[in-house]
Amino acid sequence: MMEAFRKAILQAGPPETFALKTVQEVIKPQKQTKLAQDENQLLENMLRTLLQELVSSAVQSGEEIMLYGKSIDDVDEMQGVIPRLLDVVLYLCEKEHVEGGMIFQLLEDLTEMSTMRNCKDIFRYIESKQDILGKQELFARGKLVMLRTCNQLLRRLSKANDVVFCGRILMFLAHFFPLSERSAVNIKGVFNTSNETKYEKDPPEGISVDFNFYRTFWSLQEYFCNPASLSNAPLKWQKFTASLMVVLNTFDAQPLSEEEGAENNLEEEATTFNIKYLTSSKLMGLELKDPSFRRHILLQCLILFDYLKAPGKNDKDSSESVKEEINSCEDRVKKLLEVTPPKGKDFLHSIEHILDREKNWVWWKRDGCQPFEKQPIEKKTVHDGTKKRRPRWRLGNKELSQLWKWADQNPNALTDSQRVRTPTISDYWKPLAEDMDDSAGIEAEYHHKNNRVYCWKGLRFSARQDLEGFSKFTEHGIEGVVPLELLPPEVRSKFQGKPSDRSKRAKKEEMRSTSHQVEESQIATPASEIEGEGIRADAEASVAVMDTDVSAATGNNSQGGTPTPEPDEHQKQSPDTDVGQEAGQLEADAEVETGMLDGETDPEAESDNVG
Repeated sequence: MMEAFRKAILQAGPPETFALKTVQEVIKPQKQTKLAQDENQLLENMLRTLLQELVSSAVQSGEEIMLYGKSIDDVDEMQGVIPRLLDVVLYLCEKEHVEGGMIFQLLEDLTEMSTMRNCKDIFRYIESKQDILGKQELFARGKLVMLRTCNQLLRRLSKANDVVFCGRILMFLAHFFPLSERSAVNIKGVFNTSNETKYEKDPPEGISVDFNFYRTFWSLQEYFCNPASLSNAPLKWQKFTASLMVVLNTFDAQPLSEEEGAENNLEEEATTFNIKYLTSSKLMGLELKDPSFRRHILLQCLILFDYLKAPGKNDKDSSESVKEEINSCEDRVKKLLEVTPPKGKDFLHSIEHILDREKNWVWWKRDGCQPFEKQPIEKKTVHDGTKKRRPRWRLGNKELSQLWKWADQNPNALTDSQRVRTPTISDYWKPLAEDMDDSAGIEAEYHHKNNRVYCWKGLRFSARQDLEGFSKFTEHGIEGVVPLELLPPEVRSKFQGKPSDRSKRAKKEEMRSTSHQVEESQIATPASEIEGEGIRADAEASVAVMDTDVSAATGNNSQGGTPTPEPDEHQKQSPDTDVGQEAGQLEADAEVETGMLDGETDPEAESDNVG
C-alpha cells in the first residue's frame, strides 16, 4: 500500500487529480468520498510509517529533509517528496475525505524526527499553509496538536541564540489561535520564576567596586521576577523599597549627558539585543553609564508598579501608606526615564501608552476572556458578465419613494387609530403639569421644563392651538403656557390672568362710551316715560347699594365724608362739571384699580354703565 502512495506523490500535477483515487485504490473504503473511523486509523498508520522511511532516507543521503527527492534539474515548481506528501494529506483533510487531524499528526512527527536546522524549513512550510490549517473544520480537530508541536519547538530552542525563530513561532500562534482562546492566555497570571538572575555573592579581590551597591542592585531582580511576592509581605516590601531607593539615588547622582546618549544608537542596539545582561561585578561601572541598561531597570520598576496597582487586585489588602509609596516611587522613576537620553520624553510617552493598554487586557482576563471576534460578512457572488445596476428611486431616495407607494399599498393609513397623531395641548402639557404639583415630590432636575426639545415642541403646538396660552410665555416662562385646568388650585392661582393697566383703561373707555350712548338715547327719545322711570328706579337702587358698600369700605359715611351724587344730579350736571370730574378722577383711578386687583368691584364703572 505504501508503494502506491510512493508512486502517487511522485506524479506531476495538483493533488486533486490523483489523491482521492489513490486512497480508494489503497483502502477500498465502504463509502466513495469519506473514510470510516477504522479506515482513517489504517491510513494514518500507513502515512506515518511512510513519512518515517522518507525522513530516514533523507538523513542517510545527507540532504535536507524538505528538499529530499528534488534533483538539481527539476524546475522551481517541483517540491521534495516530503512536502509533496504533506500537500496530498492536506488536500484530503481539507475536502473532508479523511479525518481532519491527520495532517497535524504528521507535522508533529516530522518536527520530532528532525534537527533544529530542518525544523526551520518545516516551520516555513507550516507558515505557508496557515490559512488552510486555520479553517474551522481543520482547526477544531488539530489546534491542541499544533499547540503541543509549537511548545515542543520552543523548549528545544535557545532563548539567547534563536530569538528570531522563537518570535516566528509565537507570532504564528497569535495568528493561528483566536484572541479569546483560553489556552493561549495566562488566566491565573503565573510568573516565570525559573528565570533566575545569578550574580556574585562574595566580593572579588583586587577590584575597587562598591560591592554592597552591586549586591543591592542585582537583588532587585528577585522581586522583578515574582511581583506577587510583594503583595502580602510587608517585610519584603520594606526591603524592596529600601534597595530601590539606593539604586534611584545612584541614578540621580550620576546623570547621563546627551553625548553619552548619542553614542548609544538604539537602531544599532536592536540588532545585537540580548535577553539578559551580564552580572559580573567588573562591568558594574560601565553598565551604569549605559542608557539602555538604565532604561531596562527603570522599565522593570514601572511594570512591577503597574502590577501592584492593577484594578481590583489589592485594594483591600494594601494600606494607604503602601499606595502612597508606590505612587511616589513611580513618579520618581518616570522623571529618571524622562531625563535619560536619547529622546527620554518620547520613550516615556510610549511606555505609558503601552501600560494603559495593558490594563484593558487585565480587565478582559478577569472577566473570563469573553470572545469579541465578529464573524466575516459573506459577500454575495456576482455572476460573470452581469453588472449590478444601482437602483433608481422615483423621488430621490428609498424612504421618500416608499412613502409615496404607501398610498396604494396601505389606503387605511390615514384613518388608522394607531397611527401617530399630533397630541392635543392638554395631553402634551400633562407631564409638565404633574411636575409643577408640589405634592408629587418630583425633584427640580427631573422636571420636563429642563428638556429643551420638549419645551420647543410644546411652544409650537401652543402657537397653533392655544394662542392665548402661548402669549403667557413672555410673562411666566414655559410653565405659564400650561393650561390652567391641568394645574392644581394652589398652583393655578400663581398663573391666573391679571389685567394690566392698558387692558383696564381700555375697558373703562369702553364703559364710558357705552354710558354716553345711553344718555344720548335718553335725551333723543324721552317719550317713553314709563320705561325711563323703570330704568331710573333700577339705577337708583343699584347706586344706593354701591354707595353703602363704598362707604362701608372707606368710612366716609361715619366720618362725614362727601356723599355720592344721585344719578339725576349726575346727569343734570353741566359740561364744566363733567370736565372737572374727569380731571379729578385720574387720582381716584389708582385707588379703584387697586381695589379691582384685590378682587373688589369698581362702583364708578358700574354707575357709568347703568347711567
